Amino acid sequence: MPLLIQNRIIERPGSTVDLFARYPHLQENARVFRSKPVVDVDPKCLLYIQQREFAATTPADNSVAVLGSDDATTCHLVLVRHTGSGAACLAHCDGSSTWSEVPLIVKAVTSLSKDPAKEGRLDLHLVGGFDDESKTSHKLSLNLLSAFQRQKEDIHLETCCITEMNDVLVDGAHRPGVHGIGINIKTGEVFPASFPYKGPAEELRSARTFTGGQMADIYDSNKGVVKIGPCKWSPNLDISFWLSQDDDTILKYLSTSPTAEPPHFVQHIKSTIQFLLEHPSSDSVFPGGQPQHYRRTEQGDWENCCIYGLSVS
Repeated sequence: MPLLIQNRIIERPGSTVDLFARYPHLQENARVFRSKPVVDVDPKCLLYIQQREFAATTPADNSVAVLGSDDATTCHLVLVRHTGSGAACLAHCDGSSTWSEVPLIVKAVTSLSKDPAKEGRLDLHLVGGFDDESKTSHKLSLNLLSAFQRQKEDIHLETCCITEMNDVLVDGAHRPGVHGIGINIKTGEVFPASFPYKGPAEELRSARTFTGGQMADIYDSNKGVVKIGPCKWSPNLDISFWLSQDDDTILKYLSTSPTAEPPHFVQHIKSTIQFLLEHPSSDSVFPGGQPQHYRRTEQGDWENCCIYGLSVS
């Protein structure tokens, strides 16, 4: 069980309360992390990771300087970084397939850290969840810790701002203190963050998750290319029902944490549904079953290579 804290292998905790009681420095580290100012990240250096996505890169990447993700309530943001190579992988996990997702995250970093001249270790940063009524956050926290314990590599838990240590009271309601994080790939700094821009292809990527898509690697750091799909969905006109519902109904039935969602949650759901109604078959979005590719332009925007006939080789 090679999950380590302060260079010592830890036993599987029975609860997050137990974990923080055993390792009080994790509590202090979480408080310090939670108190850091939230950074609004410039889209021109950012690769944004949506729910059930992950991406990995290295300091040699000229297209991406920051990996980031936000809008996490019961979800957890999982970051693994190799201290020698600087390679890092960020994932937005919702508990749908934790046991199969964690090995993918670890492999994404180790595969970019094979240079023997750059010795180092794997550091783990976990951020997300809160003291929600259904204990969804708590379950995901424990499953993630257990999944990392099962990896063959030694993994050092550095940041653990999860569940009760990421919980704040706002007008008597429990909410997550940190919703989003970023990592500066060049320096390795991890920080609370928000992202006005969530592209490229925000609605398409949301539609993939909404229709049951599993965890996906969205980035090829060697080519500097974002790859979306291909994925499959079928026409479902019944979802138009949600467009006529009020905010409270949408929150009640389409959120794991109705009282803690960001203000734009309902609009995001409606935009995703509208996209699916406008593209009732995934074939129209992925002609010939081919993925969509996006490359960074000199101006810093993501450009659809398929539309402009650009090579992704």
